[in-house]
Amino acid sequence: MKFNIEKDYTKDLLNQLLDLYNEVLDEGNVNLSKWEKNIERVDFYESAKNLFYYLALRTKSVQDIQNQLIPWGLSSLGRLESKTLPTLQSVIFSLSRICGEDTDIYMPNSESFYAGKERLDKNTKSFYGEEPKDYRTRIMVTLPSEASEDNSLIEDLIKAGMNVARINCSHDNEKTWLIMINKIRRISKKENKDVKILMDLSGPKIRTDWVFSYYENSKVVVGDLLRLANDFSNINPKEEVKLQLGTTIPQVFKHLKVGDHVMIDDGTIETSVVEVDSNGAIIRVDKLKGRSKRLRPQKGINFPDTDLEVNVLSKKDKEDMRIACEHADIIGCSFIRTSKDIIDIQNELDKILKNDGYKMPLMAKIETVSGVDNLPEIILQGASKNPFSVMIARGDLAVESGYARLAELQQEILWICEAADIPVVWATEVFSNLVKSGIPTRAEVTDATEGTQAECVMLNKGDFLVEGIEMLQEIFTKMQEHQYKKTSILRPLNIANISEK
Repeated sequence: MKFNIEKDYTKDLLNQLLDLYNEVLDEGNVNLSKWEKNIERVDFYESAKNLFYYLALRTKSVQDIQNQLIPWGLSSLGRLESKTLPTLQSVIFSLSRICGEDTDIYMPNSESFYAGKERLDKNTKSFYGEEPKDYRTRIMVTLPSEASEDNSLIEDLIKAGMNVARINCSHDNEKTWLIMINKIRRISKKENKDVKILMDLSGPKIRTDWVFSYYENSKVVVGDLLRLANDFSNINPKEEVKLQLGTTIPQVFKHLKVGDHVMIDDGTIETSVVEVDSNGAIIRVDKLKGRSKRLRPQKGINFPDTDLEVNVLSKKDKEDMRIACEHADIIGCSFIRTSKDIIDIQNELDKILKNDGYKMPLMAKIETVSGVDNLPEIILQGASKNPFSVMIARGDLAVESGYARLAELQQEILWICEAADIPVVWATEVFSNLVKSGIPTRAEVTDATEGTQAECVMLNKGDFLVEGIEMLQEIFTKMQEHQYKKTSILRPLNIANISEK
């Protein structure tokens, strides 16, 4: 197919790009002017500027412009997250030369194209440690309880290549955590490794508090009615329901509406609200994993359709935060939904650290749809005051959004964070089968490969954590020469050589 350079055609495309550029510039500057007074961290200012320009661009449909740019050998604007204005300026300048038109847009210098990547690299190093020799993505490992007693486990993990040790404050206690922390500090110093410590607060995770049934066979099946009760004293033995369940945060009931979905036990039981009353709610089982399932206490409950007003920090979280401020390098903040959640956390940090709370690095865990919807505001609030990163907590996010939509949302989070120079942790069930059994599934390998787009990948607990680290390292090393973020890197391919017959 031949392409003829027609001046009218290219001039029209140039005018479309100029209009787009001016809209992005104007809208980005307006939004920046509204927010810049809140930016306390000088290091975040340029990142915030680029984020506002990127967000302005992503409010528009540019697919047609992209398709028109491709035949001219110009950037199709698909990889401009960290360099929004320089990319637009470069394309406009090049196209103006093709069609012989003068514009006020000049070719940006090469440094402006890489400034965002350099800021992201700097932020990643400060959060998750030095870049490994053969790959760029760091490895985070959730420490099991036995790490406090096993004299070799933490040493094995550090020697294998663990960059960040995650302590889940939902489990164990201060004594156990401090034993782990002291081991990490001692061994990492001995091995001359910079291993960061993340203490992950529990946050407002809603769980089944108790389960009660008069039926001998209390397994639930599709069609069963269940009572979500707000108080154990409200149990009605005559109520025609299969089970009665209590929740750890009973105030959720005032926000429930008929038709709202309620997901139980990591989404393996899907229900919907059929009635709301003074004692709680009646829910119907619509779908479940398998033909029947037994429900137990301390199983997660998600309310994807319900706008819940719950405090991001419990009393326990505040106590754990005090420990983290003294001993951890990073504080993980669970179930972040809005910028207000970040404000509440920052205010608590100021109380603990006597107005030095801005020094503590924060990692916001995005695990609800509202967290994704409010991600730009969450980043702006967090990074304007504190060193800031984001974890894509794909377990709860998948339950809340549905698995099909998760594929889209996790990419959107990566794009927004790259535009703001924010390091991202790719988390939940990475090599889950491998770390538990020693053998990975094919799907796990593909998922881990996708994780190379993030700055850090998290492994959860299992008996084969060292093997999990080694497998990640092998994948990261291979992919280092193939891809950076959304950009393919074209190294020579062995399969490209055609053998002679």
